Parts: sequence; C-alpha cells; structure tokens
Amino acid sequence: MSSTTSNSARPHHSRTTSVLISGAGIAGTALAYWLERYGFHVTVVERAPELRGGGQAVDVRGNALEVIERMGLLEEVRARRTGLRGMSLVDADGRELKRTTEWTATGGAVDGPDVEILRDELAALLAGAARPGVRYRFGESIDTLVQHEEGVQVRFTSGDEQSFDLVVGADGLHSNTRRLVFGPEADYLHPTSIYIAGWSAPNHLGLDHWEVIHQPNGQAAWGCMAMTVRDNSELRVFAVFTSDEPVGDLLPRDLAEQRRLVAERCAGMRWEVPQFLKSLGEGDAFHYDVVAQIRMDRWSQGRVALLGDAGYCCSPATGQGTSVALTAAYVLAGELHAADGDHEAAYQAYEQRLRGHVAANQAILDHTRGRFETTEADPEGVEGFDRPGPELGEAFRAATVFDLVDY
Repeated sequence: MSSTTSNSARPHHSRTTSVLISGAGIAGTALAYWLERYGFHVTVVERAPELRGGGQAVDVRGNALEVIERMGLLEEVRARRTGLRGMSLVDADGRELKRTTEWTATGGAVDGPDVEILRDELAALLAGAARPGVRYRFGESIDTLVQHEEGVQVRFTSGDEQSFDLVVGADGLHSNTRRLVFGPEADYLHPTSIYIAGWSAPNHLGLDHWEVIHQPNGQAAWGCMAMTVRDNSELRVFAVFTSDEPVGDLLPRDLAEQRRLVAERCAGMRWEVPQFLKSLGEGDAFHYDVVAQIRMDRWSQGRVALLGDAGYCCSPATGQGTSVALTAAYVLAGELHAADGDHEAAYQAYEQRLRGHVAANQAILDHTRGRFETTEADPEGVEGFDRPGPELGEAFRAATVFDLVDY
C-alpha cells in the first residue's frame, strides 16, 4: 500500500457539476462524500425509504483503510468493529469439534490490521460524514434516463424529472442503472451455484464476540454460521446452500418469497438452525442473493458510469467487495475533480487505474469457490479450518496493494 502525489497541481472546477448517484450503499455514500468535498452538487437516489439496514459483516483492509483514514473516519470505524475473538466448528448436536482464536471465517486474522464492521453501520458513518452537502431522495429510483449533449435527463419513479451533468450507478449487483444504460443483467452476470442468506436473531446462545459454524456432515456446500454483533446484543446468522437450478428460479423479487425459499432450503439442518429460522421473518436485516460477479468490458457510456458491485462485483466469497468499493469511489471522485468537468477523460482514467485492481480481487473467487461448492464430506470439518490456505493469503496480499494518488 502506498500513495503518490501527482506531478502537476490539480485544477479547480470552473463551474459546479451536478451528479446523481443511484444507490446509498457503501460505494454510493463514499462517492457522495468525496464529490461533495470537491465541490460537486450531489444527489443520491435510494429505492429504500431510508439507509438500508442488515447485510453481512464486511471487511475493510489494505488501501481501503487508507481511504477511510483520509475521510477522517478511521477511529469511528475501528470503534464499531465486530471484535470477534475466534470461532468454533460444531456438529448437529452443538458439540464443539474445533476452535481457533487465530482467525475467523468472516474477518480473517484476529490480530490483523483489517477491520470487520457491519455493512449498515459503515454505510451510516459514510452517509453521516457527507450528509450536510448531499441531497437524498429516498423511496424512489430512476425510471428512465436520456443522455443529451449537455447532460442526462432523469425521470424518477415518483414522476419528477431533473437534469444532471453526470449519473453514477452504485446500485449493486442487480443494478437498475446498468440495465437502463448497458442492457440486460444476463449479459454481465456470472453466477456461481452458491446462495447466501443473512438475517438477525437474538443471541440466545450467550456468545461473547464469537463465531460458530455448523456444516452438516462436514459439507461446505451446505451450512449455517452465527456471529455476535453490536457488542453481543444480537447474532447475525448466515445460511449457505448450493443449487444447479436456474438462477432466476431461486431469486424471487418478493422478500416474503425469498424468506420462504431460504426456510425451505434450511429445513433439514439441525444444531440451532430451527431456532434461528424463527427470526427469519423479523426485522429488516434479511438479505438473500446468489454469489456472483459482474464482468464488463467498460464501466461507462457517455455521461453515465458504474461504481462498485454495479460494474464489477467481486462477490462476498472474495471478502473484498467493500474495500474495492471504497477505493473505487475515492478514485472516481478524484479523477472527476482532476479532469475539471471533462467526464470522458475522468472515466477513462478511472478505468485505467482500477482495471488491474478489480481483476486481482475478482480472481480471489477462483481460490474460494471450490471450498463452498464441494460436496465431499469431511468428518473433521472444513479443510483449512485452523488457518486460511496459503494460496488465499497470496491472493489477498496481491489484491490489497494499490497506489492511491493524492488528488
């Protein structure tokens, strides 16, 4: 991890540029922070009625930690880390088979520099840092957008219309912006056979900053994990299963249908899973999706660009999506600032700087997917439970090296 300073002074904007960001997740709120800091007029549109809750614990590591530090949020982010002390592997009756205090499946090395934090808590910190100068439109999304020589005419689902100089889609794996500008999702989605569901449950086990994994018959392709969050006040539960059925058949749009599907797939599991499933329909922390990547030849078209999962989702199985999003938001905002309104030059520089970094992060999936997709039972539990495999360590080191320019 290193930083360099550009050879020439960066120009100031000759006029205020208006930017619409679709999506108030990690990528969108981080971009809003940097753009507002550089003097852009920023609007964020978010389909949810407020900042989304729930989601998994995410990792901030390598150059992304430096981005957080440059935002002045490093102390606050570290204060909200999950603080896990280790993890256990248990059988169907809850008997502990193995334990380690060296690392956790979700956060890596316990004594390492990386920070594991809940996705919604990180997004709230980012949004809070940028909120004074950023306008939010909650409860709606982009209905149509039409690019013209001087800007982008956007019609929202509320019926309102507004023109912006630039639009950035930071609206996730199933990006609406990508669909409107670049075409059908199927052209860019590269799914695995792995599906992950996450939700919140009471900490009835009394776990103390701990993570517990249950894999029936030692099969990584089917299992459940629970980890303490919010200073042990609750559990975040994750269920994993694999299927060769068409992706469309396993991704219903209706949340109630998603919950029903997850409960059905987990019905045969023992340990504490039946108790966890009782909380499946409660609260807004529920999240369910296929483990997939987005791969595109280009991340911009005209005045519209894609950021984070919308343009190059790495997948949760890499553990790098959040770090990539934070880094990419910093770079995109910096290049727009440096280009002084020349979005074509900015978008080109954004892609040139990030292509190799994204490729290195996406390649991590090749090392991890086999651990999930295997159907061979291991009575001793997951191979490599005591420590990550050496090839994965190499991949993570390669993916966290990035040259952060001082914009």
